[in-house]
Amino acid sequence: MSQRFVVTPAAGGPGELGAPSGAAAGPERGGCGRLRPSPRPSPRPSPSPSPSLCPEAPLAGEKVLPEPRAKVAKDDALPILHYCREPSRYGDGTPRENSPFINNTDMERENIYEGKNMALFEEEMDSNPMVSSLLNKLANYTNLSQGVVEHEEDEDSKRKEIKAPRMGTFIGVYLPCLQNILGVILFLRLTWIVGAAGILESFLIVFMCCTCTMLTAISMSAIATNGVVPAGGSYYMISRSLGPEFGGAVGLCFYLGTTFAGAMYILGTIEIFLTYISPNAAIFHSEDVEGENAAMLNNMRVYGTCTLALMAMVVFVGVKYVNKLALVFLACVILSILAIYAGVIKTAFDPPDIPVCLLGNRTLSKRNFDVCAKLQVINNDTVATTPLWGLFCNSSMLNATCDDYFHQNNVTEIQGIPGISSGVILKNLWSAYADKGAYVENKDLPSFPVSEETKASGLPYVLTDIMTYFTMLVGIYFPSVTGIMAGSNRSGDLKDAQKSIPTGTILAIATTSFIYLSCIVLFGACIEGVILRDKFGEALKGNLVIGMLAWPSPWVIVIGSFFSTCGAGLQSLTGAPRLLQAIARDGIVPFLQVFGHGKANGEPTWALLLTTLICEIGILIASLDSVAPILSMFFLMCYMFVNLACAVQTLLRTPNWRPRFKFYHWTLSFLGMSLCLALMFICSWYYALFAMLIAGCIYKYIEYRGAEKEWGDGIRGLSLNAARYALLRVEHGPPHTKNWRPQVLVMLNLDSEQCVKHPRLLSFTTQLKAGKGLTIVGSVLEGTYLDKHQEAQRAEENIRSLMGVEKTKGFCQLVVSSSLRDGMSHLIQSAGLGGMKHNTVLMAWPESWKESDNPFSWKNFVDTVRDTTAAHQALLVAKNIDMFPQNQERFREGNIDVWWIVHDGGMLMLLPFLLRQHKVWRKCRMRIFTVAQMDDNSIQMKKDLQMFLYHLRISAEVEVVEMVENDISAFTYEKTLMMEQRSQMLKQMQLSKTEREREIQSISNESRCSIRRKSRSSPQSIGQDVQALLPNDSQEEEAQLIHDRNTAAVARTKAAAAPEKIQMTWTKEKLVSEKHKNKDTNVSGFRDIFTLKPNQSNVRRMHTAVKLNGVVLNKSQDAQLVLLNMPGPPKNRQGDENYMEFLEVLTEGLNRVLLVRGGGREVITIYS
Repeated sequence: MSQRFVVTPAAGGPGELGAPSGAAAGPERGGCGRLRPSPRPSPRPSPSPSPSLCPEAPLAGEKVLPEPRAKVAKDDALPILHYCREPSRYGDGTPRENSPFINNTDMERENIYEGKNMALFEEEMDSNPMVSSLLNKLANYTNLSQGVVEHEEDEDSKRKEIKAPRMGTFIGVYLPCLQNILGVILFLRLTWIVGAAGILESFLIVFMCCTCTMLTAISMSAIATNGVVPAGGSYYMISRSLGPEFGGAVGLCFYLGTTFAGAMYILGTIEIFLTYISPNAAIFHSEDVEGENAAMLNNMRVYGTCTLALMAMVVFVGVKYVNKLALVFLACVILSILAIYAGVIKTAFDPPDIPVCLLGNRTLSKRNFDVCAKLQVINNDTVATTPLWGLFCNSSMLNATCDDYFHQNNVTEIQGIPGISSGVILKNLWSAYADKGAYVENKDLPSFPVSEETKASGLPYVLTDIMTYFTMLVGIYFPSVTGIMAGSNRSGDLKDAQKSIPTGTILAIATTSFIYLSCIVLFGACIEGVILRDKFGEALKGNLVIGMLAWPSPWVIVIGSFFSTCGAGLQSLTGAPRLLQAIARDGIVPFLQVFGHGKANGEPTWALLLTTLICEIGILIASLDSVAPILSMFFLMCYMFVNLACAVQTLLRTPNWRPRFKFYHWTLSFLGMSLCLALMFICSWYYALFAMLIAGCIYKYIEYRGAEKEWGDGIRGLSLNAARYALLRVEHGPPHTKNWRPQVLVMLNLDSEQCVKHPRLLSFTTQLKAGKGLTIVGSVLEGTYLDKHQEAQRAEENIRSLMGVEKTKGFCQLVVSSSLRDGMSHLIQSAGLGGMKHNTVLMAWPESWKESDNPFSWKNFVDTVRDTTAAHQALLVAKNIDMFPQNQERFREGNIDVWWIVHDGGMLMLLPFLLRQHKVWRKCRMRIFTVAQMDDNSIQMKKDLQMFLYHLRISAEVEVVEMVENDISAFTYEKTLMMEQRSQMLKQMQLSKTEREREIQSISNESRCSIRRKSRSSPQSIGQDVQALLPNDSQEEEAQLIHDRNTAAVARTKAAAAPEKIQMTWTKEKLVSEKHKNKDTNVSGFRDIFTLKPNQSNVRRMHTAVKLNGVVLNKSQDAQLVLLNMPGPPKNRQGDENYMEFLEVLTEGLNRVLLVRGGGREVITIYS
């Protein structure tokens, strides 16, 4: 457990906490278009109309009419979950969720309450409505879908009343899911999959895919019943459960999958048309096998492009007709399946007569011959050759030269569909995978191989067009089980969505799984293996294999499959643009916002155009077997994240996770997620990696550029749990020296407009941190929180926006305190949480500490230095911060000079190393200077320092500076004397505030003039300076007396100080010795100030500051940055102002200075 103690001033005064007497008044309209509530809503519905975001509560006796759907959809307002789609329309552009039940605006204020039953809660009525009003709103709330519904209602705008959705489970969920799941793969590829993989492996393929979709449906049911789910299907569920990054990435993948599914359905439509309905309609023709395949692909491209253009026009012009024809397409699918089952039953007692011709064990294509024999007898006596003879021989004569295999093997004719009772199921149990171009063979028939055989082109063999293997068949089959989201996409049209979606979806998956699994067994039990492996029915004279099995006619399957695939393509072209429009309107992908617009009726015109272009890419691929694995990847990724969303929400146990569907468990979701991931790599590992790469790029793009959304997603909750766990782990003790890095608390000053005074302090923070470690940006507002909470909010927004501009990754913490001093102390004590607390304070040097408008800033600064020392925190003070570089600047050359005077734990070594990791300082060289005294061996010091840096793995130039001891100059005495006289004068003189500010300004100006006259300083100048301090009514003789006394004082002090050895550096021994120095007694009276003798300790300190400043200027005046040890403040608070003067003299003349004070611990080590 993390514990925190904050030291605060004594209670009382304006800083005490108090309870507000009422809600603070705010703006009438907040961000994102929210209206402020009326202060006192009526307990009962008012008869007068009022603007509302929700349906109004009905009056007694008044008929309740639901609001028209088109109006609600046009306003794009969901009363419970209201998302602002147009940032430019709603103020600050930050979408927020809104509720009609808290802070509602549709209840008017009444000055007199008729009843006094609720008088105790009277003052809270402006923010908390009555329960009766809330229940009224909830009862009248209806969730309407988006998409086709708006289009239909806009087309028929004459209707004044629209009936509430009345669709139940069967019509609203079950049948749409059946229509979307059963499709082109069942009619065109399932028999071929059974023939290639065998019944057992085919059963395994179908079982894996159906298990995957069933587990996904369970997870989807839990998410869909956890509250109201508007239209949007999987995208809405994933984005609101896993956040905008995952939602956008998976939503776009689902969109691409739906788009490629449209291409697959169109290709299936064209394949049925060109292969089984009208083969003569082909534009391109070829004689050889290879050329025939290429010609077929070209025909698919031409016809597919034309069909796509026609379908896009239909979708653009008449979407409502597509929606109404869905029932017709579904009827075609159901009739086709019933015809298949009827045909299977018929084969049990009356198998169809479908002969198949084989040469040896090789299947022959019967497109160019009818008689399955080499020779035939004409008129009972004449032996003649058949058309088959002419295909294998060079002439029709009996002595013609024929193909060797044709010559040595017999021609056999077998039944292609022997029937369910024939026992052929035993032959079809096992797989028969083959390479591309291999013969379709019946291994049970004899065959005499021919040595060195070459596959002559033009021979009527049935060959495999692609290489077959288990994983490839999984990728081709999986699209046939997609479509489980159809019910959730129509949630707005359901009478009870939370009951219908789980029931209808799971029943549909169970039904289709039974159909697929039973078809696999029945196909293997009824059809000969060579016919199953004949993909295009060449051995059946170009007829559809599954059609030959059906009863009463093959045309039932051909026509039914043609219309079902055509309808499925139209449905894909209708649904995909609306999905893209929903993603674009959410505003999470900036470059997609143009696709959120469309026609006035809501039709997504631009999204339809993009969908058509992407679909054309699938058409140009032209191969159904190549397109199917692509969309399998996208659907599998979508289903994987649906399972992940359910598992995350279940494991986090968030209070809002209360699904009505109870038959779920996180282990099922995790199993479904694992199965989806496994199927992705089983289908095609390179397609899986490519799909993940696309999703990852979209995720990072949304994270980097997208609008931030707060949807209460599970990833945010997961992050909070992980953060809590990590904080508890790092709570125990301070970090090891190897893990130490500056965790910075940046103290910012604000102006009267709550804007940051020194924005480059954040730039320097970014350069120092490089995105690593903890950064807390803190500031203090003076006043009470009740009075300043709006200003505090505005100041925090300004700081956050500046952090975004400067790319400072961290947290903002603003404190409102009765005084700036207390606020800064509170920040130093309480900023951070647990082990994530700051260890370093960064602040700007108070440039205005001498100016009259801010006379006490130096007190706050010195007290802050003391606070950091007491808290054992490091302190960084940036002087001339406005001259520091911005993040966009680059130093092409220059030095970072470190003046190592006393050891501070290694901070001076570590900071330049961290700075040089950033692009601004990367090309600067690091130089380290240290000071040698008279009794030090400077040569040995340099060697030791070089060895120390070598062990630290830090490259830097080393220089040891020898400071020669000499007498204290007159300038030093003058500077010290002026400093002490100013301090004493402000204490002794009883001046008004105006006079005191004027005197401080005058003294400060004289001090600056004295520095410029360093080379010309003399006792006369001292007298002139002191003369400036006199009141306006001082007499000339008094000034002369002061002049004489000060001149004598300077002479006496020089004589006394000459024999004493002056130390130049700050060490512990010297600081202890300074404590015991005698201090001058306080003088009383105005005249006694000018007889003041300078304090010896102050003289020594000033001498050190002057000498060290001269040495630093000599070596580092042109350095890009100078880092100096920062001396500690005096323990006696009476000398705080003198301390500021010492630091000012120490850093005078340097452009960029960083004063560094260690935190009392080692921060750098030579050990690994």
